[in-house]
Amino acid sequence: MRMTHQYGKGVDIELRHLRCFVGVVDTGTFTDAGIQLGISQTAVSRNVAALETALGVRLLRRTTRSTELTPAGERVIRYARRALTVVSDLRQEASACTDTVRMGYAWSALGKHTPELQRRWAVSFPHLELRLIRTNTPTAGLSDGTTDLSILRRTPDLTALDVEVIGSEKRYCAMSIEDPLASKRSVTLTEIATRPVAIDQRTGSTRLDLWPEGKQPQKTINTDDVDDWLTVIGSSRARGITAESTAHQYRRHGVVYRPVRDVTPVRVYAAWLKTDPPQALRDAISLLQEIYGQQPRGTGSNGI
Repeated sequence: MRMTHQYGKGVDIELRHLRCFVGVVDTGTFTDAGIQLGISQTAVSRNVAALETALGVRLLRRTTRSTELTPAGERVIRYARRALTVVSDLRQEASACTDTVRMGYAWSALGKHTPELQRRWAVSFPHLELRLIRTNTPTAGLSDGTTDLSILRRTPDLTALDVEVIGSEKRYCAMSIEDPLASKRSVTLTEIATRPVAIDQRTGSTRLDLWPEGKQPQKTINTDDVDDWLTVIGSSRARGITAESTAHQYRRHGVVYRPVRDVTPVRVYAAWLKTDPPQALRDAISLLQEIYGQQPRGTGSNGI
């Protein structure tokens, strides 16, 4: 599909340009974007270059390890996601008789509870389709309009959102199978801090204030998403702490998970835009809380 607007250099913006641009941002590399989209790395590069030419700005900046958004790219990515979502919704509405709730998540959906959610949703809301969307943003797609309801394991600092606790999950330490702690059944925060700790500052559930003052790791390694996080840990460069859902959903060769026995669980939240709540919101929240096996507990953040 081709969009009708033309810009200064006479190049049309096409959906394939937007898909490639978003693919590179989501996966971190042109090669991985090509794998995700089923095209060559060269085709991805060509489409992103065409989009940059059409807009007259540089959108991406390559580094030695990954690809980063330029300031212009930070602005454009939101509109690119919205455009692709609108087209996707348009196609779905034209071919289906059901409405849709798009549920976003940054790292993992409901972990081991995800299949149960999908089964029970189909029974509870037969005319309301559930679409699970992974998007590595602090609001799991709410702010850029790509999701209607999000699963978060840290609450964003945005007054435009409402959040409600739906459950909690144990914390696990991820480490290389060659790590000295890998032989233990469980580990402590003090033990984990003896090596660098990998942290995703944007969307991860772990921050340095998880440790008591004076006992924090001496070194941290910033990562961009769960795949980057696992790669750093698998190379033995760092350890990481995450929610149980990550340990269930992301198994990788060479990486093991061990329970952290002296730390509070991760709270799991449902979040939505105050001005645009999804369909069947209260029933959906009740279902999520039932799946996690807890009673409704109100809203708010505990600073995890």
